[in-house]
Parts: sequence; structure tokens; C-alpha cells
Amino acid sequence: MSAPQSPQSPQPSQHPQQSHARQASPTTALSTVVPPVLAEVVRSGFVEGRHRGSLVVLGADGAVELALGEVTAPVFPRSSNKPMQAAGVLRAGLDLAGERLALAAASHSGEPFHRDLARKMLAEYGLDPALLQCPPDLPLDAEERDTYLASGAVPDRVTMNCSGKHTAMLAVCAQRGWPLESYLDPEHPLQRIIHKVVEDAAGEPVAAVGTDGCGAPLMAISLVGLARAFRSFVIAEPGSAERRVADAMRAHPEYVAGSRRADTWLMREVPGTLSKMGAEAVQAVALPDGRALAFKIEDGAGRALGPVLARALDLLGVEGPVVDRIGRAPLLGGGREVGEVRAAF
Repeated sequence: MSAPQSPQSPQPSQHPQQSHARQASPTTALSTVVPPVLAEVVRSGFVEGRHRGSLVVLGADGAVELALGEVTAPVFPRSSNKPMQAAGVLRAGLDLAGERLALAAASHSGEPFHRDLARKMLAEYGLDPALLQCPPDLPLDAEERDTYLASGAVPDRVTMNCSGKHTAMLAVCAQRGWPLESYLDPEHPLQRIIHKVVEDAAGEPVAAVGTDGCGAPLMAISLVGLARAFRSFVIAEPGSAERRVADAMRAHPEYVAGSRRADTWLMREVPGTLSKMGAEAVQAVALPDGRALAFKIEDGAGRALGPVLARALDLLGVEGPVVDRIGRAPLLGGGREVGEVRAAF
């Protein structure tokens, strides 16, 4: 999950070989339809707030079974695009597997095992951490952040939640002899491959190219396209780049997220599930039989992610304690629980 940045106008959709220098007008795709309320904020029995958004559910055959809001307009999936970026690195020729491939698709929490593996991967490919172009940051996980700061550590590029992705991108560039200093340029050979992977997986053209919080190119697709992309990864042929990414993420979910994260819990406790959240309250999930979902909370409120995800999983027939844990979002008053954020659909 990339750190927030100041709003920027996204670049127009273009063929990868074309220039991305011309600026487009800010997209208004999400404002064409007033999205429904997906979550309510209830304090002491009083609804004090609402979070609107759009959500799509696909059946095992890939057909849309439920659409709430505007699910065909482009959105920035943010870090929910990371499985596709990792598949692009594989297509470019980097041979990653296991925890290393999971970290390449991660928005990691910045726990010691995340940082240690990122540094190990950099060393394995002879890369200086200074080559990373993701910004220095603190651990994404709040508990880990407190421990990190108490130790006297400072923001670091390796600690930033996207460092695994950036390490993998640098590694394949070094292996292929591609420029390292421009690996985040949308016209770089690696980013052109990733652009193609996103379009192949989503089954639609990339609608806009922007810059993610970590500095990497960010490709806009619809929520239907995002759900379709996750579905394509879980049903892909064994050995394909897409299936290798899905298998690594599902086998090592703690490297994709962290010890205290919903993506980890879901992939660990519901076998075969592929799950990845993104900044600005985006979430995509695919079940092993091809059913899938994707949603975005319009105001970017992360507190609505869990309740909405749990309700969507319920609609897909996913049951168990993990769904209840993901969906729990209590509100406190005076140090005690007085309400909750709850799904409203």
C-alpha cells in the first residue's frame, strides 16, 4: 500500500510507446454516479456517518452477479495492482519464488522479517539500497511502528511497504541490463511489460496512468476489470507468471501483508483465497473456484474496508471466525466500545 501523496492529474490512456508527458484533465469517472452507502458509522445507536462506494461480485464463470454503484468506470486500484506488477517482473525474466515472490507483491507491514528479506534480496542481486526510489518511511503496522521508533530507527526506503516490489523491479532491470535510474518511468521496458500484464489480466485497456504513492506507475482499470484480474490469477495455468504469483502470495501471506493484517488472515484461514488491499480503501479478492470481488470506498476511509469486505465475503458464502474478525470495527467512547462501523448492504 503506497503512502498518500498530493493529488495529481492522471495522465491520459496511451499506447505504452507513446509519450506520457501531456497532462489530462482530472478524471471524474467516480462522480458520474452517486454511489450507494456501503458502510454506516453507528455511535451509541445513532448513525453519525456513512461511507459510499462501489462493489462488484463475479460468479465462478466470470459473469457479474452483483454490482453496486459504478463498477465499470476506471479507478486507481493502488496496491491491489501489485500482483500484476509482480507478474510483470516474472514475464520480464526474473526467477522469483516463495517468500521472495510474495514480498514482490506485498504492501508489507515493515516487520523485521520483511525488512530482512528485502535487504537480502538487494544483496543477492548486487544492488545498493540507495537505488530504491520508493520514499523513506516508517513501518505500515502501527504496533511495529512504535517498536521501530522506540529502537531509535528512522524512516528508511527498505522499511517502506512497497520496498519488496521496488527491489524486484530493480533486480530484473539489473539482470536484463535495463537502466536502473529510470525504472519507474512509464516508458521503461519493464513498465511497458507491466502495462500489458494489467490489460491482459483485466481484459480491458488501461484508462489512465498516474503515479502511486511509492513513485511507481499506477494503471487505472474498472472494478470489474480488477475482479476479473484476480480471478484470472487463481485460475491461470500452473507455472504461468500469474499462477506463480497467486501461489506464492497464498503460501506466504504474512510476506504479502503482515502478522496483524486482514489479507494475511484471509489467505491463511480460507485456503486458496487470493486477497490484496490498496490505499484509498480498495480491495480485491478471488476464491479458488474463480468467484471474485472488488470494491472501493469513495472517500478512501480505511475503517470501512473490514466491514464491507466481511459482508462481501458473506455474499460469496465464505464463513468462519476470520470473516467475523475482519468485519469487526468497533468505535470507542471514554475507552469503552460504544458503537461500530458496519456494512449497510
